[in-house]
Amino acid sequence: MNLQKKINPLLIWFGLIVLILTIGTSGFIIIEKYTFFDALYMTIITISTIGYGEIHELSTAGRIFNIFLISGSFSIFTYALAKLTQLIASGELNKYFKNKKLMQQINAMDKHVIICGFGRNGQQTARTLKGHKEKFVVIDLSEEHIEAYLQEDPSLLYVKGDATDDAVLLKAGINKARCLICALPTDADNVFIVLSAKYLNSNLHIISRASFANSVMKLKKAGAANVIMPDRIGGTHMATLVSKPDVVEFIDYLSGEEGESINIESVGYEKLPPEIRDKSLSVIMDWKKTGVNCIGVKDEEGKFIINPPGSIVISQGMKVIVLGNKNQIYDMKYNLEGE
Repeated sequence: MNLQKKINPLLIWFGLIVLILTIGTSGFIIIEKYTFFDALYMTIITISTIGYGEIHELSTAGRIFNIFLISGSFSIFTYALAKLTQLIASGELNKYFKNKKLMQQINAMDKHVIICGFGRNGQQTARTLKGHKEKFVVIDLSEEHIEAYLQEDPSLLYVKGDATDDAVLLKAGINKARCLICALPTDADNVFIVLSAKYLNSNLHIISRASFANSVMKLKKAGAANVIMPDRIGGTHMATLVSKPDVVEFIDYLSGEEGESINIESVGYEKLPPEIRDKSLSVIMDWKKTGVNCIGVKDEEGKFIINPPGSIVISQGMKVIVLGNKNQIYDMKYNLEGE
């Protein structure tokens, strides 16, 4: 049940009560020339059958109007009031305001990540993104998946719905997002989402999972920049643990799962302060030293240079790949943004 369906009964029953009160109050004002307060009071004691008696003796026209008011309003008013009470008691009203606050938070987001599908892969993606302090919104149809994660992280921002629906993607802020991750188990659904997302936001960077090798090219043609096959990565990882266990353990350590979290960060030319642009790598790394180390450079053509010499000049279109712990990376970002 979506948000709109949840709120409709509340509006209907509340609207009926207001309509009845409006009709009754207007009738007594027009027919009996009551003041607004007297007319409202008379309407309430009439439809609630409290029986305090008439404020002033009613005329024949007033009595006829009162007969129709009682006949037409008592059952509706009582039923509407019962429904409103039920909505409050069942927690639906609280859910509505909670969902409204959730949507306000999502609408305020910008340049965030959207995760479509919140199974095991989606949840692990969310944990990693949170560890890197990235803003993200989750889309999933399964209330079970969302509720399970909310116990771990109550601050989770999510949209419960079908990610293949454009309206759901728009609710998640697809038009303002910078990245979308498709983590659904079905390749066909992922292809459909990639196509829809690229249509709604042509600048979106899309990463998708794939279960079958023949889906990789389809996803890339649809608009995915990167396609990940979890089963293949898992198999390769296990096999490498046999032949190069120390290397794999070091790579796992870099993921920040244990010990002092180590991160790899890409710093583009445009993020460098003006005074160190078009300078050598050694000058850039010496600028306000934070302890990070350069492990590579990505040139204008997208090729990587591993362990680049300090004499290489970082120019427009190039990126510096640095390695450091969380604090060092944070200090580096702070220095860059602070400038």
